[in-house]
Amino acid sequence: MVNSSAVRIVDSADVADSAVIGDGSSIWHLAQVRESAHLGRNCIVGRGAYIGTGVVMGDNCKVQNYALVYEPARLADGVFIGPAVVLTNDTYPRAINPDGSLKSTSDWEPVGVTIERGASIGARATCVAPVTIGEWSTVAAGAVVVKDVPAYALVAGVPARRIGWVGEAGLPLQSNGDGTWICPASGTRYVETDGTLAKENA
Repeated sequence: MVNSSAVRIVDSADVADSAVIGDGSSIWHLAQVRESAHLGRNCIVGRGAYIGTGVVMGDNCKVQNYALVYEPARLADGVFIGPAVVLTNDTYPRAINPDGSLKSTSDWEPVGVTIERGASIGARATCVAPVTIGEWSTVAAGAVVVKDVPAYALVAGVPARRIGWVGEAGLPLQSNGDGTWICPASGTRYVETDGTLAKENA
């Protein structure tokens, strides 16, 4: 269901009739948006990307080319999904049951990746469900995330580990050496407490 004529869906995209696409959103070439997916306003789904059944995306999300967003993923407002990112939904995947029969949807329960407001997932990163990616955090390109990522964290590697903090502008924060951090772009100050970060006086 398209909410208005302001939505752009190119002819080669495959969008289910039951999908809800918010005003101002664009679905590009060869992308697939499955049944009952719900995209907010001003979202972009790039070439060849896949949005699974019942996936929920907030407003102003960008899903770049060939990214795979499997159900039941939940993306808050302003989430960036880089090219060829994979959000998985099966912790212990198998094609067949122990008796050799092909697994069906009734043989397993999908689990999702939750991505909070403003977070970014770099190109070819994989988030292994179930994990939560905290608001305004950044997952570096090629990382494999197997545990929750705190808000404002910068994580990288296989498995992903925190290597720093980022601000809402996306740039690495600079340490003052006393548990406070500053955004070089905005001057916003953050305070680190027991492995978490928050805006000063927030």
